Amino acid sequence: MTAVTCIELCKTYRQGDQEIKALDHASIDIGEGGFVCLSAPSGGGKTTLLNAIGGLDIPDSGEVWIAGKRIDNLGKGELANLRLHKIGYVFQAYNLVPVLSARENVEFVMQVQGVPAGQRAEKSMAILKEVGLQGLEDRRPAEMSGGQQQRVAVARAIVSRPALVLADEPTANLDSKTSDALMELFVQLNKTHGTTFVIATHDQRVMGYAKRLIKMLDGRIVDDIDQQAA
Repeated sequence: MTAVTCIELCKTYRQGDQEIKALDHASIDIGEGGFVCLSAPSGGGKTTLLNAIGGLDIPDSGEVWIAGKRIDNLGKGELANLRLHKIGYVFQAYNLVPVLSARENVEFVMQVQGVPAGQRAEKSMAILKEVGLQGLEDRRPAEMSGGQQQRVAVARAIVSRPALVLADEPTANLDSKTSDALMELFVQLNKTHGTTFVIATHDQRVMGYAKRLIKMLDGRIVDDIDQQAA
């Protein structure tokens, strides 16, 4: 089954008197269990495409389908519900709540979902162990390294087992060793749980982990490489 379908997406932004084409008739299909990197120079459209897939940005035209459901025409409430239950997000800036512990940050999404407290505690401890943070559950973000904070963000993104995880420059604030460890974690989660990953990046090391590399330029998809066949 197809996890993500984008059909002829267009998105234009205005900067003063200039029009910037962030997406220019971009079309892609990503199957379930895919591990895809979107690569582009700064301003090339990769983050706009990622945000369109996640319902964070609505294209001017075209269609976005997630697991067989069209989402670009949904209302704000329906989009919020989709993001809450179907999609996990990993951001460059981690986006952790500074006053909450690692465990509480992971539990936060489940709390909004209405998961009972006992289940939240059990699931959060299990996922933190899976991402290598056993023993650090009670630390707040300021007491953790950048790599540890990003692992908390990953745990939060996947704790509810979404079918799709979107990551925007997830290694941008990490050194090369920590970046490799994070990507190996993504690969393992992809293999173990069949989670579909779509990662926007300009990091060549990250691209090397992808099963499929989609290159963009000026909002257009200019290359689509099956790296497993290469």
